[in-house]
Amino acid sequence: MDPSESEGLKAGLGPEQSPKPELSAAMRAKIERNRQQALMLRQARLASRPSSAVEGATSAKISKTIDSGAGFFIEEDEEEKEQRTRKVVHQPAPVIEPDYLLCDDCQKPFMDSYLSNSFDLSVCDKCRDNEEKHKLISRTEAKQHYLLKDCDLDQREPSLRFTLKKNPHNPTWGDMKLYLKLQVEKRCMEVWGSEEALVEAKETREENRETQKQKRFNKKVKELRRAVRSSMWTKDTSVHQHQYGPEEVVDPEEDLYKKTCTTCGHELTYEKM
Repeated sequence: MDPSESEGLKAGLGPEQSPKPELSAAMRAKIERNRQQALMLRQARLASRPSSAVEGATSAKISKTIDSGAGFFIEEDEEEKEQRTRKVVHQPAPVIEPDYLLCDDCQKPFMDSYLSNSFDLSVCDKCRDNEEKHKLISRTEAKQHYLLKDCDLDQREPSLRFTLKKNPHNPTWGDMKLYLKLQVEKRCMEVWGSEEALVEAKETREENRETQKQKRFNKKVKELRRAVRSSMWTKDTSVHQHQYGPEEVVDPEEDLYKKTCTTCGHELTYEKM
């Protein structure tokens, strides 16, 4: 038997009621420091809490003391514990019904189509007519056939929508811009006002084109005539030598003699000493 237990039995104490060993001075000092530190932390937390008062009433918070096992206690607010354990409940998202478009031809709703995405035209794919009504034309055809300018296609509000396509003549060239013929015709009426005005503008443009063509033809004929004349006449660039005949013509009034060149007719006048 352990001597300490025998002493406890002698003193009339049972084995479970044996005296606890006394703490050393260093351990007691450490426990006191931890206690003081815990009190300071508690006071600092109480001082940093905002005081809330609603219509003169004060709200008290319930705190719970937890033994840290290191000689000091930690207080935990019931409100903070409740916030940590509180589950976040998300509200279910509202059910959004899809927006259906109404086809202009068959009057049936549809979700998506080529004409609605490319040209903002409410026509479903079943009613799409690629050959005539919903035919696509190039930018060059839109300008030449309907007498539209670049500003009419791009700058006039709203600007006409188009799709890009590889050039069939040469893939390395720039992409072609294809417009919806229906929208081009509508823009043509906005620019010219009526079909009669469009036909009159076409006739005027054709007359101007014929006039310009005739002017270019006359200019080429004139240049051709000038070239023919210049080819038939050659300029003699050699040095001329006068050849005078033996006959002399005497001018008795001035006492001068003259000789005439047999080639160019130049007259040489001189006097004799």
